[in-house]
Amino acid sequence: MSVVAAQGFVAAGGAAGIKASGNADIAVVATADGLPVVAAGVFTQNLACAGPVEVSRANLAATSGHAAAVVLNSGNANCATGTDVAAARAMCAATAGAVGCAPEEVLVCSTGLIGIPLDLDVVTAGIAAVAPARSASGGHDAALAIMTTDTVPKEVVVTGDGWTIGGMAKGAAMLAPNMATMLAVLTTDALLEPEHLHGALAEAVADSFNHLVVDGCTSTNDTVLLLASGLTGAPADPVAFREGLAEACLSLAKQMAADAEGHTKVVTIEITGAANDAEAEVAARKLATSLLVKCSFYGNDPYWGRVLSDLGSCGVGLDVDAVTIAYDDVVVSKGRAPTGADATAVAARAEYTLRCDLGVFTGSAWILTNDLTHAYIDENLGTS
Repeated sequence: MSVVAAQGFVAAGGAAGIKASGNADIAVVATADGLPVVAAGVFTQNLACAGPVEVSRANLAATSGHAAAVVLNSGNANCATGTDVAAARAMCAATAGAVGCAPEEVLVCSTGLIGIPLDLDVVTAGIAAVAPARSASGGHDAALAIMTTDTVPKEVVVTGDGWTIGGMAKGAAMLAPNMATMLAVLTTDALLEPEHLHGALAEAVADSFNHLVVDGCTSTNDTVLLLASGLTGAPADPVAFREGLAEACLSLAKQMAADAEGHTKVVTIEITGAANDAEAEVAARKLATSLLVKCSFYGNDPYWGRVLSDLGSCGVGLDVDAVTIAYDDVVVSKGRAPTGADATAVAARAEYTLRCDLGVFTGSAWILTNDLTHAYIDENLGTS
């Protein structure tokens, strides 16, 4: 059920012809009655953002944080074309006509190739064909339709005390520094005020998608949206809801890490002993974006020397005589010297944690990342 697990939502997905493969490339998520509900969004920090990001931001502002539908296309980012804003608005208008709401009550997302004009005749015809098929069982089709280099759809359902959160996402690369080449739509039937909804979403994104780094690149189209129907009728406990939303977002982020382009490893980088949490995050991100470290992940090589070198050059406090480096629980170095422990078996696992204590104070942070492989390079040799 995923994104339509919560009361009051319907969805559909299908093929418009944007993708040359003929695979599904249009998704619509909407309220069942076509009426706007409380909504919130968190978007890319890239200043060269795509038209859909601009239009969704503007529509949320125009409606004081309400939406009746989200339309998404894959196979084309609708970015840097000179007509991307107009195209995004046209997608909203086409969806509004199908759902029965105002254009500004539609949020829009796109993912795919940058700089290639979106064929509006194709996409609007696709919306007209797909939107009428929306139903309470259409969530999986919608999740399939937003995939690009993803190999599997990403879906989640979290239940709380009388309320449900459902969600879907896509993303497999360009996952940094915050969020990803990713789109995520979440819905809930919890009753929440607009200001509480946005705060909860921003906090959940900070604790999930913002901890995921695949290649250190930042997309033009990153978008996470949350719509709340309020059909439970009673106000949700804000603390419990925030915890549930954080759980849903973290699940989707982990699913993206497990489907990253060309990866063979999912590695959690855990930094402790930093001067503060901010410095710990700097150190974790340095390791997550280090080409040498990521290559050693791919090579099943617990080469702590590369790790220590990057920790020492990332601009944070480090006690080189106290620092420890471990692969899972196998400590391979203490201070300036190896321990002699063999972590090769750990480094060969599909998932493990690289633990580094900087020996300074109590700051900590974690980042989820992947290895750098030949397959990743092959995927990104050309326009992709």
